[in-house]
Parts: sequence; C-alpha cells; structure tokens
Amino acid sequence: MGVETAQAGQTDRDALWRQFAAATSPEAFCSAWLALHCRSVSGIGGGVVVLGSPEDNRPFAPVAFWPDKRQNLRHLATAAERALNERKGIVLKREIPDNGSTRSRYDIAYPFQSGGRVFGVVALDLEARPAEALDEELSRLRWSSAWMDVLFNRSASTRSAAPQERLQATVGLLATMAAEERFHGAALSLATALATRFSCDRVSIGFLRRGRVRVEALSHSAEFGKETNLIRAIGVAMDEAVDQQASIVYPELPDSKPVVLRGQAELSRQFGNGSICSIPLKGHQDIVGAITFERGVNEPFPAEMIELFESVAALAGPLLDIHRREDQWLWRKVLDSTRTTLGYVIGPKHVALKLGVVAALVVAVFLFFAQGDYRVTSKTVIEPATRQTIVPAFDGYLREAPVRAGYLVSKGQLLAKLDDRDLRLERAKSEGQLQQVQKQYYEALGSRNAAQVQIYTSQLAQARAQLALLTDQLARTEIVAPIDGVIVAGDLSHALGAPVERGQTLFEIAPLDAYRIILQVDERDVGSIAVAQQGQLVLSGFVDKPLNFTVARMTPVSTAIEGRNFFRVEARLDNAPENLRPGMEGVSKVFVDRRRLVWIWSHEIIDWARLKIWNWLP
Repeated sequence: MGVETAQAGQTDRDALWRQFAAATSPEAFCSAWLALHCRSVSGIGGGVVVLGSPEDNRPFAPVAFWPDKRQNLRHLATAAERALNERKGIVLKREIPDNGSTRSRYDIAYPFQSGGRVFGVVALDLEARPAEALDEELSRLRWSSAWMDVLFNRSASTRSAAPQERLQATVGLLATMAAEERFHGAALSLATALATRFSCDRVSIGFLRRGRVRVEALSHSAEFGKETNLIRAIGVAMDEAVDQQASIVYPELPDSKPVVLRGQAELSRQFGNGSICSIPLKGHQDIVGAITFERGVNEPFPAEMIELFESVAALAGPLLDIHRREDQWLWRKVLDSTRTTLGYVIGPKHVALKLGVVAALVVAVFLFFAQGDYRVTSKTVIEPATRQTIVPAFDGYLREAPVRAGYLVSKGQLLAKLDDRDLRLERAKSEGQLQQVQKQYYEALGSRNAAQVQIYTSQLAQARAQLALLTDQLARTEIVAPIDGVIVAGDLSHALGAPVERGQTLFEIAPLDAYRIILQVDERDVGSIAVAQQGQLVLSGFVDKPLNFTVARMTPVSTAIEGRNFFRVEARLDNAPENLRPGMEGVSKVFVDRRRLVWIWSHEIIDWARLKIWNWLP
C-alpha cells in the first residue's frame, strides 16, 4: 500500500513538472510552480502567488492558488503586502482557536525581484515549527523564486519581441522605397515589397487629388490604365478609408468598430479577392492617401498584420508625400502651395492661423494709412561755442601748474607760473644801468655838453624801455584764466621745470554757458536736413532728460567713418543745462515732417535697392 502511494505521488510530481515545463502563460507557470513547492514541504495549509508591475501600470493580483481557489487565504494578505513593501521575506505568527484553546500557525511571504524591480510575491500558510525550520523555509523560497525570475524575463522578452519584429519589418520595407529617387518608382517599390512580404494578390497606393483618391502605383505593374474599372473600384475603397480616417478590413474583424464597407465589398465582389484592407496614409499634417491590400477568400488579415500595416503606413506616408511634392513640375508646386495656404486660411481648421492672418492684415492696413513723425537719427557730440587758447608771452621754464584738463576755473585764477629768477636778475641789472646812465646824463647836463646830453638822453630812454619790458614780463610769469569756464585741453602737472616757448599752447578754456552740438548725418539722410529744423538730443549721461535744439548751419564737410560718409551739421541748444560738459556724446533726432509709417520703416531698404538696380543696369 505504501509503495502504491509513493508511486502515485511520483506520478503526480512528474505531471506537475511536465505542466511546469510546457506552461505558456504566467498563470499556468505559477500554478505548476506553487504546486511543486507546496508538495515538497510538509505542513503547508495553503498558498497564493500574486503578480503585478507598478512600473507598467499593472496592479498586483493573485494568479495561482494551492490547493484551490475555494480555500480562504485572506489572512495571507498582510504578510504578502509587507513583503512587497519591505522587499524581503516576512514571517508572521498567527493564533487560531482549537477546541477551547489556541494553536499557532505562521504566515510566510517572500517577494519576487528581478533587476531591482518587484513583480510578485508568494505567501504560504505553515503549521507551527521551530525558528530554525522557518528560516530554512525562507531560504528554500529564496532559492525556488529563481524560477520566477525566468518567468519575468520570458514575459519581458515576449512583450518586446513583437514591437521589435514589427520595427524590423517596417524598416526593411521602407529601405526598398528609400533607394528610389522618383515618386512613381518609390511607390511601386513599396507596393511590390508589401505584396511580396505579406503574400497579397495586389497592393495599391493612392494619393488625394481634388478631393478624390487616385491610384498611383500597383504592385508588380509599372504601367496600368488609370480609367479602368479595377482602378476606379480601388479608388472608391481608398476613398472609404480616407473619408472615415480609419483602417477598414473586409470582412470585419470581431470586436472591431463599425465602419462603412460598401466600397470594400464592391471591390471584392467585382474582382474576386475576398480579403481587403485599406489603410489611410497620413502626411506631415493631414491624410494624403491610402494603401489597399487584397488577398484571397481563405487568407484573412489577422490583427497583428493590420497593426504592422498601420506602422508601415505611418512611416511611409510622410516620405511618399515628400517624394510626390518634389517630383512635380514647378508650376504644380506653386499651385499646390497656394491651394494649401488658402486652405489653411479659408478652411474650417487652423483658427490660430486665421487670427494671425487677420491681425497681420489689420497691422498692414494700419501701417499703410497711419502717419508718424519722420525723424533723421544721427550720432551727436557736444562742443563749446568758443575756445580760449592760453600761451606764454615769452620763453621760459614751467614752475607751477595747479590745474589741468577738466578743472572748472574762474576769471583771474592762476593756471600756471613760469620761473622768474632770471627775469628778476635782468631787471636788477637794467635798474643799475638806468641809474648809471642817469648819473652820466646829469654830469653832461652840468658841464653843458650838448652832444653828450643827446647821447645820454637816448641811452636813458633805452634803459627805461628795457626796464619796462622786464617788469611786464615779470608780471606775465603768472598765467591766469581770461574767462570763467572749464579747461578742455592741457595737463602740465608732469612737466614742471620743462622749457616752454613763446606761442606754445598750454591750455584751452571753454565757457560753460555757450555750446553747440555737432550732428554726424549720414549722406543718405542729409538731403532731408534744413536750417531751422527742430530736434531732440539724448546724451549718454542723461538719457532721461532730452534736450531740444535747432539746426543752425549745414557744412559741406564730410567725414568717412566705417566705410560711410557723414556730414557735419551744427545746431544750437535751446536750453543748455548747468551740468553739460564739452565732449559729451549722444543720439539726436531731427524732425523733418509727417509721413506714412510704412515709408518711414522701409525707405532705407527701398533706396538701397534702387541704387543697386541702377548700378546693375547697363
């Protein structure tokens, strides 16, 4: 009897292993694995496997029970939840009543992990046993859960294999089209490749033209009559898919959305192909055409193949549309571009574009009729109205120079002082000579020597003139400011003791109450400038205080700056502020008259174009 029981148990285990090896779904895999594990451990009252993936938005749900679903295993939820949250094995003790007393059982749970992601958990109901036995059971679960890692990797590879295969097939089909330079060749290559790849009797590619789809390519047919009954029937089937903006399969697939199939049915009835699929082709923005696949009655299109058709159409549509547009005549491109633009503006869509066009038209009309002040802009510099040049009256050596450029000075203020020691010695010498001549003059006068008196009288006049000259030069050793103003040039602070020559410029002084502004007017705008025109000046140092001025003089002097000619125009300020200084720069605008805004903003470009055209004309 014991031998028969052992043989029956071995037979059951062999069946479970065969079921485990042949499992094709997660439920079957987990059921066989859980049964094998629970049969190998004694004292297990029940078990459950829960699978899920929060990363893939798949909630955790039980997929396998042992011994069956009818057993109440809700008490295992606490251990399973803790194992999922803590990502480690959990053992919870539970007391249950037993004939007026209690006995202990244990809930044990272990999470399934792969690549750092938790994708499930197993929870078991165990009878009471020592702590060492519980640790041994956790270790057994840890080793046994490696089979679950196989399940996870198998599921992941299965999920990724289908998109990869679809992508490879799509890329391979598009590669046949990319080698063609002309639109007709590309469409024919794609249609033929699709017919060969999916064993279709015929594949047709059509594009919208004047609201209807016209067939542009047939598989294995370089030329075909575009007005035959077949081509018209295919065009109607394509129109059906384009109008409904959906993939249409005839006969209909189970659980598919209801669509109109009249065109597909008519094509099937007239030309015998029982399975037809029409897929819309979408360009960069809208649907531009369709692809129609035809097969025999006993060769329906499965859902996976239709998904592949849609993938090919999604990638081939924009490429074929570009080929078609580039392969047209120039006048056709212009016509299509105009029609497309008008469709954007007049059609029912593209509200934002319509609002933009209306706004642009309003702005254009406003600019054409609105007028504004036409002002000539130019770079401007402040210059003093006059300049006083300070020069020495005689040759000498510089002794003092207490001021330099930028200093404000008042009339009579010391600017520089020359060394007067030599002059003082000369004057003392001249005074001695004068006294000697006076003495000789008086002696000749006392001796009544008329001739000597005349001689000494001349010498006396000469000595007095020389003494007066030296006295005057001594007075001019102190160079003072002739007017109130600012020193705009001159810095002798590093030349003390250096010789200076008569007539050499030492300083330049400009008054603070008289300025003129110099406008550098471009030669293209100088014809608009006239005397007595008004304008405003904004200086770099006083951008918040515009200054009013009046054009005073037009000079014929031009200066070349950065390859362009600028004329010097002088103007006077109406009100000069106290903090104005020579050399300040800014930007001035001279008011000319009122003109249309569109002319003000475009006349420079128009004038440049006129000059270039005149230069190019023979």
